[in-house]
Amino acid sequence: MLSEIRITGLGVIEDATLDLDPGFTAVTGETGAGKTMVVTGVNMLLGGRADSGLVRHGTRRARVEGRASAVPKSIVQQAEDRGGELDDDELLIARELSAEGRSRAFLGGASVPVSVLGEVSGDLVAIHGQADQWRLLQPARQRETLDTFAGKPLLVPLQEYVAAYKRHRQVEAELTELTTRQRDRLAEADLLRFGLDEVAKAEPLPGEDTELAAEEDRLAYADGLRTAATTAADALASEEDQDSTRPNDVLGLLALTKQVLDAEREHDQKLADLADRAGELGYLAADLAGELSSYAADVDTDPARLAVVSERRALLTSLVRKYGAEQGTVDEVLEWTKRSAARLAELDGSDERVELLTGELSELDAKLAELGRQMREARIEAAERLGVAVSEELTGLAMPHAKLSVEVHETTAGPFGLDEVEFCFAANPGSPVRPLQKAASGGELSRVMLALEVILSDTHPVPTLVFDEIDAGIGGRAAVEVGKRLARLAEKAQVIVVTHLPQVAAFADRHAVVLKSDDGSVTTSGLVALDEDARLKELSRMMAGLENSDAAQAHAEELLALAAERHKPRKKNRSKG
Repeated sequence: MLSEIRITGLGVIEDATLDLDPGFTAVTGETGAGKTMVVTGVNMLLGGRADSGLVRHGTRRARVEGRASAVPKSIVQQAEDRGGELDDDELLIARELSAEGRSRAFLGGASVPVSVLGEVSGDLVAIHGQADQWRLLQPARQRETLDTFAGKPLLVPLQEYVAAYKRHRQVEAELTELTTRQRDRLAEADLLRFGLDEVAKAEPLPGEDTELAAEEDRLAYADGLRTAATTAADALASEEDQDSTRPNDVLGLLALTKQVLDAEREHDQKLADLADRAGELGYLAADLAGELSSYAADVDTDPARLAVVSERRALLTSLVRKYGAEQGTVDEVLEWTKRSAARLAELDGSDERVELLTGELSELDAKLAELGRQMREARIEAAERLGVAVSEELTGLAMPHAKLSVEVHETTAGPFGLDEVEFCFAANPGSPVRPLQKAASGGELSRVMLALEVILSDTHPVPTLVFDEIDAGIGGRAAVEVGKRLARLAEKAQVIVVTHLPQVAAFADRHAVVLKSDDGSVTTSGLVALDEDARLKELSRMMAGLENSDAAQAHAEELLALAAERHKPRKKNRSKG
């Protein structure tokens, strides 16, 4: 439960701290004092949306802090997993909102995404306000309420149903895709099959196009290549008769060079080294001349081979244009064949896939029908109990003739079963039972909401419940009964109520008021806990607008006495235990 809420820079509140204890706490104050900012602050702690316009004028940021004690171990573990820790056995939850709209969240002192606050705080606090009353009119909210009340007999098959329904949608979508696009799939398969056959007939090899291009170049320029090699070989080593004193080829010139140098090498080592280099060049030139002669002899001038190579290249080029990619190579064509073969196998297996999916869909239909039947039985049984329980609560809320019935109508399979749930209401014996949204006024809807909260507190407990003017549209005896019910609810959970009704506030265990300063803004203290005298004055102000009115104070004393009488049996029973 919450042990403290501190709000700074939010709306008209400059700085306010509300210390909380177990039981029922009422928050009151004049219109415009900032009572609803308490609920807004708690909503921020729950990870709710926050408008930068809420930041107090002249303040850089708003901050809301909440301290929670007796935190469940599961929530402590979630906080620790995100780097947070407890502070004196309390979990600190905080939210900051800048005037520029930036929002930051903290859990146990660690910075976390705002969404994490919703995951964690939602198990600690639940807010109920007039907006929740109107959400109760929505069919989905009515179904959720009934399902929560039904408990395990419904929630267990519901969980299994939701998973089966999700799979059913997936199978159905895939099956529809396969059957409706059958013509397109057949056309795609034919194209792939044609292309794969064309490539298979050609039997291209990796890198073949590169090798053929090089070979075609050699064949096309064979004469020029042979001439070049022969001429170069003759220049190195001529076979013609030469003048022995002045050779005209490279080998002869190198031999002459070495001979001249050798004649004087003994007189200078450097010259001897140069003579040796000339000899080495002679060996290299002789070797090169031999290779050139061999190359010239091996050059192929076969026109038939040239024609074969050219034809093969043309075939491969055609395949590359059709099935290649950006680089335009045979290797890309081979990659295309791998992908296309896999896709063709997938397309050819579609008929088997259709048969498999059709069988799975039939099984899922049967499973959903059976689970839906179980859920309908559980809903019908729970609907009768819930209608009786709410009607009895409404009797205690000064609506002795009101009746709530919960109707369960059969419908087609949906994400949460085969049923539609509808809350119907009649305020008086002579009134027809009609849908809740058409039959209940705002005040009646408030009491229905409170009755449901009292009943559901046993089946879906939340440590702290916050009510934001849930008593709107209620007065007189009904308001007294609302106060009694909230006090009863506070026996099971911590209850914080923002109210404008003295009949409700009188039943609180603690009473805090939001005060306004003389200039219309909230003081730095903001929220003030009231003692008995101050509480009597506040209740008087709420009833008559006058703190010192004798009549109003007398009425306030009567309310407090009535509330005290209700507390006496509880205290007595506890002392006996």
